[in-house]
Amino acid sequence: MTTSAEPRYRWGRIYPRGVGGSDDPRRQRLVPPDIAMVGVGLGLPEYTKDGVEEAIERYWSCVDALIEQKADSIELEGLPISAQLGRKRCLELIAETRRRKGVSADTAGEVVAAAIHHLGVRSITIGSRWADELNQALTQYMEDAGIRVLHCTTAGQWAADAAAMSVEEGIKLSVQLGREAIRKAPEAEGVLLPGGAWISLPAVPILEEECGKPLFTNEICRTWRLIHAGVAPPIEGWGRLLATP
Repeated sequence: MTTSAEPRYRWGRIYPRGVGGSDDPRRQRLVPPDIAMVGVGLGLPEYTKDGVEEAIERYWSCVDALIEQKADSIELEGLPISAQLGRKRCLELIAETRRRKGVSADTAGEVVAAAIHHLGVRSITIGSRWADELNQALTQYMEDAGIRVLHCTTAGQWAADAAAMSVEEGIKLSVQLGREAIRKAPEAEGVLLPGGAWISLPAVPILEEECGKPLFTNEICRTWRLIHAGVAPPIEGWGRLLATP
């Protein structure tokens, strides 16, 4: 009789709304099976500033729940959350989590900014499906992190619109807006496709081949963070970032 082996690493993730996200079976799993994903939902009602302020009050209870599940690291997912909080508050939250709880912490905004800097990219164009209010907050976050934003597209989406997209619609929209962002700012050194609700991973190799620039998405940036830390191995075939520890 055999028993399943204990995971060698537990990846703690605070999902913006409910548990699911990257554990969705329709998504490509980018980390080995001995890395377990343990998650809780923050219950974010909407991507607005008021919605984020209401949801962030549950952050510490989410951290405690992940510590109970023996998470080795914790990430507050969702670029809308990072963008609406602002970089200063995100950095303070990371430091306070480490100080109070003794666990490695991260936010989506810091993960993406670190990945962009890792490849030496100084300017980006953003293929965003979000509403203008959120795009402005994201642009400010990237600028505060020392990354120039040359253009940002919009499809006017809020949380309900994102949740209503089918897989096919999400993939199609990520390619479409990525191409638009590249066309509007061809001088940009990299391309960011923000957001976890659409499945944008298939767009990465397509657009990188077309434009010759590195692509960044939420999922590949957070996966790179584990690769860079030596927790997960580099990955070929899904863009320049994942192949570059």
